[in-house]
Amino acid sequence: MKQSEVKQLILEKEQELIAHRRYFHENPELSLEEFETTKVLAKELDALGISYRLTEPTGIIADIPGKGPGKTVALRADMDALPVEEITENLPYKSKVPGKMHACGHDSHIAMLLTAVKVLHSLRDQFNGTVRIIFQPAEEAAAGAKLMMEQGALDGVDSIFGEHIWSPLPAGLVSCIDGPCMAACDVFYATFTGKGGHGAMPETAVDATVMAGSFVANVQTIVSRNINPLDTAVVTVGKLESGTRFNVISGEAKLEGTVRTFTAHDRELVETKLRRFAEDTAHMFGGSVEFTYVYGTDVVDNNPTEAARVRKLAGKAFGEDKVFSEPKRCIGEDFAAYMTKVPGAFAYVGAENEAKGACWPHHNGHFNIDEESLKIGAELYALYALDFLGALED
Repeated sequence: MKQSEVKQLILEKEQELIAHRRYFHENPELSLEEFETTKVLAKELDALGISYRLTEPTGIIADIPGKGPGKTVALRADMDALPVEEITENLPYKSKVPGKMHACGHDSHIAMLLTAVKVLHSLRDQFNGTVRIIFQPAEEAAAGAKLMMEQGALDGVDSIFGEHIWSPLPAGLVSCIDGPCMAACDVFYATFTGKGGHGAMPETAVDATVMAGSFVANVQTIVSRNINPLDTAVVTVGKLESGTRFNVISGEAKLEGTVRTFTAHDRELVETKLRRFAEDTAHMFGGSVEFTYVYGTDVVDNNPTEAARVRKLAGKAFGEDKVFSEPKRCIGEDFAAYMTKVPGAFAYVGAENEAKGACWPHHNGHFNIDEESLKIGAELYALYALDFLGALED
């Protein structure tokens, strides 16, 4: 089978692909609430005669068997939206749900994979093996991949491929680098407890705000003075709550933050240092602290062989000049969980086009994409599966 044949089949479904994406964009559902999205996808699979399992509480695992036995390749798309108010003006397919929006492009992922499913199903007599389809909930909650794995998503799978529509990258470009491309993402919480008192008599109190402020300022040295300058790590305190009034010394301060790392060594080092900074700061000021560190997503670590496969396919399908090496980013993706079990690759599909208003960052209320990118993502899904199963001509 030639890549050009796959491209033509995708192009024949482009308008349907765009319509699907717009439907999902208009009807966003948050993590583990993707009930209607699941129903719509199930209906589409029913129409094709593809067998599937509904996962709990949402999501779908489906198989497209080929003409004979062989390997199993998995394709995954995440389905959840974000609690973001869409503020884009004059958009005909603007979110219909107040306070909820597909502000990260998961609507595109669903539509691209669904289109690839239709094409792969039509070609099932031309490959051996099985294509496993994973419509996954709760990526934004960093919970969906593990839930799907617990329910058998990777059973018998030999390789897995995923994509993310990517607004920092111009439409038409594809990136899939070897090794780490997204960071391990963790969360930490600290509650500093002191002794409240009158703002005019600090000697009678133990100021929790001062404790928290000192901690926030000093933990920045964890990266600058402990991590190799040639490596990458981030410590960010994103939330701090303390105090009730201008003349009241706070007896409690609560903060939350995130850590991004690319190696197990740095991950452990930052956790240890944060805990020590919290405890020592509290002790120094005469208070106490409760510190909690939660491991989130792992590093998205592309298998070099599978990443090379993606670059080869993209270069042939879209042009060598369209294959880009996007640098690794400190964002996270729970697709990483799949990669701890089977080799795979995760690609960025460029979606930026300022002329079309597609120039806003992910998680922004104006976020949108150049819909020309959809056919690229759908084609890449189909090509990866067919090539892994040995059905494409060189």
